[in-house]
Amino acid sequence: MLDAQQITLRFLDTRLQVHPDVVRYIQERDNLDLIDRIIASVPDDTIVVSPKHIPGINATRDGMRFLTDPTVEIISGCPGTSGSINGTADYLHYFRDRYTRLGAMIRGRCSGMPIEGLLRSSRYRQEESTVIGMVVEVKTTTNGHRIAEIEDTTGNISVLFRKDRPIFADAERLIPDEVIGVKGKLSNDGRLFFAELMFRPDIRIDNKPFMSETPGKAVFISDVHVGSNTFLTDCWNHFIDWLSESDASYLLIAGDLVDGIGVFPGQEQELTIKNIYEQYDAFGEMISAIPRRIKIIMAPGNHDVVRGAEPQPVIPAQFTKKFPENCMLVENPALVNLQGVRVLMYHGRSIDDMIGLIPGGSYEQSGKMMEEMLQRRHLAPAYGRRTPIAAGKVDRLIIDPLPEILHTGHVHIRGLTLYRGVLGINAGTWQSQTAFQKQMNVNPTPAQAIMVDLQTLAPETFSFLPA
Repeated sequence: MLDAQQITLRFLDTRLQVHPDVVRYIQERDNLDLIDRIIASVPDDTIVVSPKHIPGINATRDGMRFLTDPTVEIISGCPGTSGSINGTADYLHYFRDRYTRLGAMIRGRCSGMPIEGLLRSSRYRQEESTVIGMVVEVKTTTNGHRIAEIEDTTGNISVLFRKDRPIFADAERLIPDEVIGVKGKLSNDGRLFFAELMFRPDIRIDNKPFMSETPGKAVFISDVHVGSNTFLTDCWNHFIDWLSESDASYLLIAGDLVDGIGVFPGQEQELTIKNIYEQYDAFGEMISAIPRRIKIIMAPGNHDVVRGAEPQPVIPAQFTKKFPENCMLVENPALVNLQGVRVLMYHGRSIDDMIGLIPGGSYEQSGKMMEEMLQRRHLAPAYGRRTPIAAGKVDRLIIDPLPEILHTGHVHIRGLTLYRGVLGINAGTWQSQTAFQKQMNVNPTPAQAIMVDLQTLAPETFSFLPA
């Protein structure tokens, strides 16, 4: 198997730098001749070799976009599709669906064999092979190596990621319940699998985002928190005035429309509106000032009056009586089609878990956390932590199909990222710093909106704080 350092040095010998995606592509194909073909094909003025320089790699996108409505269409997350919670009856189906679908994405890049087949025959010991499984547990050895137990439908195996190997950087970011592929060799005694290369479902390096053929702009916000004593009324009014004069066609809100009641101990001391119906009535009156030409698409969050377990259903009708007719209610998560551009709306509660599991993760890096979701092709990979998940027969949190835009919230801090053609947006909040955030030293970025041109997918940030 080709070593990452070996590949990088081959490019440096010709005074070329190389993008990590290209290194990974060459490793996966285990073809040393591919390096010479890439070097021979790059233009003379090239400084960094990127995926576009790989012979035969052409950016691709699917053309199947419109089913019924050419402007706004809910692909998934329609009202009534979240389903009920059936105790533990569907857990087996849930995890099997996750393993099967994410494993299929990995098999598009490597050929895996069943774990039971690897362990049963001694012929595979010290012979290079690949297995695909779900991470059960990850731990660090006394020598600083990482060991992960992974399982498929046939069995389980312990995988060793040595700290002196390039793969260790990937192993440090392993989290429970994600699906991975591992290429390496089985030990002589058949008890341990020595990893040399790891595969995640990830986005293909040739992914090309779809862009609208007609003009259109979408505005993204989240975490309004109406009813809180830290809600920024003047900033919101400034935003509504700006939105009314803009050429935006859509407003998307990724949850926490109101502050809610009893969400955390002592919350009543921080509320200006202490009745949940009145909070939603106030929110409905606020968005009624938005011109009817703008379609408003809203998903719930953990402060809204729905179950906490994800996927979350839409906000019930008894709370939305004062919402204007141009509102479209969706579940959390929901995949929405805007003029062919797919937007995956997810409130983002799992960011709490990912920050605690991934080294270097922080609330100031919500963009990085969205990249971690996209690499795993899952919105909430770690099960059974702070993010409650309603296990159904199908895992609704898998990122499939791939969106052009991933829209999150929850952390109250603005984040933007562009990962392999997918734009990640977290627009912050409409609250100033809360007492809890002050205690935790979290500094929100309030009163911001991000507008995206659907023909170019170029984002632009607008602030509505006083000058």
